[in-house]
Amino acid sequence: MPATDISPDRTAAEAARRGGPQLLAQCLRSSRQDTLSTFAALEAVLPGLQVPLHPELNPPLWELGHIGWFQQHWISRNPQRHRGWDADPGAAQADANDRLYDSSAVPHDSRWQLKLPDADTLRAQLAGQLEQTLACLQALDDSDPRALYFHRLALQHEDMHHEAALYMAQQLGLPLENARWQAPVLPTPGPALEIPASLLQLGASMEDGFRFDNELGHIVQQMEPFQIDAQVLRWAEYLPFVETGAGPMPRYLRREGRHWEQWRHGRWQALDLHQPACHLSWHEAQSWCRWAGRRLPTEAEWVWALRSSPERLRWGDVWEWTASAFAPWPGFQPHPYRDYSQPWFDGRPVLRGASFMTQARVRHPDYRNFFPATRNDIAAGFRSCAL
Repeated sequence: MPATDISPDRTAAEAARRGGPQLLAQCLRSSRQDTLSTFAALEAVLPGLQVPLHPELNPPLWELGHIGWFQQHWISRNPQRHRGWDADPGAAQADANDRLYDSSAVPHDSRWQLKLPDADTLRAQLAGQLEQTLACLQALDDSDPRALYFHRLALQHEDMHHEAALYMAQQLGLPLENARWQAPVLPTPGPALEIPASLLQLGASMEDGFRFDNELGHIVQQMEPFQIDAQVLRWAEYLPFVETGAGPMPRYLRREGRHWEQWRHGRWQALDLHQPACHLSWHEAQSWCRWAGRRLPTEAEWVWALRSSPERLRWGDVWEWTASAFAPWPGFQPHPYRDYSQPWFDGRPVLRGASFMTQARVRHPDYRNFFPATRNDIAAGFRSCAL
């Protein structure tokens, strides 16, 4: 398929991964608009844009500068950008902003002590950086996927930072209400899906459009029949486990008499038990499964369930913990952004799907997310399988 052959019924994620220069430029502008609007909303409710030093957070001014730096580093300052995933990781020309915003070189806790430009200066810098990016894009031949690789990477990177900003707002109790970022109401669970045996091929190639390096490779697994929930757990299924005393209190929840409340948008409000159980760690998911006599699906089971029952398996409500460790597929080769995947093949679980806080352009069925098993600030939940 030519890179520009995006029909109207293609998903936003497919457009972002396979679209040609014109469509990609539209996506980059849209993403930047979301970046700036989210930052403006933070400015309105966060005095001085100050946040506490915390391993799950970054200073908002640093986040804004880092987004622009990343785009410039890999595109306008990268003389090997035309080589795409084969580019030299160290090819980018040095810049004074490297000492401020390079996440691979600037230790996390030091970001609170950096002398960063003010918000207006950063906004002006981002405008200039985006124009450089679009000028580089306009000159590209859309028949060469290598030439589009870094523009697509920068788009994915910026979109992922939007979700991180929502996690921060949730953690700090900031009222960033937006119709797009509301937890869905799920139906009463129907029958579990009976998934047949099969040979499953995992891994992809760069011929499939943009790919993160951890999505590439090739492995074939023999899948045995299994039973899996058609949707993720709702609070209605999860909270009876907490009420027995077997599980800890979920993050952002409290019980007031017979009723449950959720901390959201800076206030306690009644919890809708039909919403997906969210902000749960991998350990909490595993504990519920032991209590209920169920288990988490493996990553391969999650993938095969979606491929074999695409109309019946509901996904995208919350990120979903799996029983599999985040690991490379056979044949893995790191891409120029070396710190994206390779440092995290350390045993942490892989998550699949997307969440209600995820930008539509990131919602791809092959996307592999990964966080430490203890993290419960992310919008993560789970579905279960029969033992």
